[in-house]
Amino acid sequence: MNSTTTTGPAESTPSRIRRHALIDRIFHWVTAASVLTLLATAFLPILGIRFAWVTPHWIAGFVLIAALLFHIVRAPLAQSLRAMWIGADDIRDLIAIARWNLRLGDAPPRKPGKYSLAQKLIHHLFAVVLLTAAVTGGLMMVRMDTPWWQRNPYWLSSSQWGVVYVLHGLAALLLVTMVIAHVYFALRPEKLLFTRSMIRGWITRDEYERHHDPERWRVSE
Repeated sequence: MNSTTTTGPAESTPSRIRRHALIDRIFHWVTAASVLTLLATAFLPILGIRFAWVTPHWIAGFVLIAALLFHIVRAPLAQSLRAMWIGADDIRDLIAIARWNLRLGDAPPRKPGKYSLAQKLIHHLFAVVLLTAAVTGGLMMVRMDTPWWQRNPYWLSSSQWGVVYVLHGLAALLLVTMVIAHVYFALRPEKLLFTRSMIRGWITRDEYERHHDPERWRVSE
């Protein structure tokens, strides 16, 4: 996604492969910080930890909405959407992995390109849940006073507000589970190279050759 494609041989691959550009890493960590702030300010008061949570909650919500809008605009312009697209090759990979794990096939599954099917799926799931939380949270801000407007609890009907609250609460609960799973896999020893790449931006050439198919993710110097 962030590396220039080439048809050259693997020997032209640099010693360090850029996996994530700086702007993408900033987006990731800003989004992560806003989500963690939202979850903390939403659930800690329920657990009995009392503090003034409303203001940091809606501020973090604004930051999340701004980050998502930035990514929605930038991704089609500066990144390859095909890198995150789930296609027929990914389905074949899933079948091959299942057959290999069940000892039904002799050939091991192919190495993925820049992103594995699991990484694509978690990206799309986060996209759906975060957009649901952001849209419903933005609607709920109408019911509270901010420096820019006064609250209007009658903007939607009672039944419509009920749908908004249910979707927002469901998205929040899903985010708790997804964040825990995301952190767990990010800290597993075999996945630390991906975590490091989200901090420093790169993986080594050896990691690239061990974990990726050069024909499916081609990079140049």
